[in-house]
Amino acid sequence: MVRILALLAAFAAFHAGANDELWDLLRTGGQVVLIRHPVTDPGVGDPQGFRLEDCSTQRNLSEEGKEHAKRIGEAFRLHRVPVARVLTSPWCRCVETASLAFGAAEISPPLSNLFGRSEARSKAVEELTAMVAEPRSGSNLVLITHGSTILALTRIPVNMGEIMVLTPQGQGRFALAGRFVVP
Repeated sequence: MVRILALLAAFAAFHAGANDELWDLLRTGGQVVLIRHPVTDPGVGDPQGFRLEDCSTQRNLSEEGKEHAKRIGEAFRLHRVPVARVLTSPWCRCVETASLAFGAAEISPPLSNLFGRSEARSKAVEELTAMVAEPRSGSNLVLITHGSTILALTRIPVNMGEIMVLTPQGQGRFALAGRFVVP
């Protein structure tokens, strides 16, 4: 038992150090921050017949998810991360995440949910790649979207509420600087 606790403590210390390095990188600016919306009401995908203009027809943030979105925003403010722009998927759970964490955001159709929408995948990935790969200086670009969209762009699955930090490299390329979750 002591050995397990020691391993957990070492992992936590490593994880905290990795987070500190990512916060330092974000403070310098020029990064793209991909955030998968936090926890939603139970279920997979949206109910059949949902409408983007009517949040009551969609799967939305749970109370836990709303609190997590607020903590994400608090962490960005606490760590003094400069944010130039916040773009979000038009789905209500992403718009609400943006509102709770950052106050407001611009709707960006390429960030739309790609779950069950294979016909939209290649165009969205092309547009997102161009957006994410463009070098920037000063502040960071925050993108709030869905797991299916992040997976299509990066080929890396993410959990709800997880944050990925990408470094733009130009010419359609970007690198994963790291990923973390605000507790």
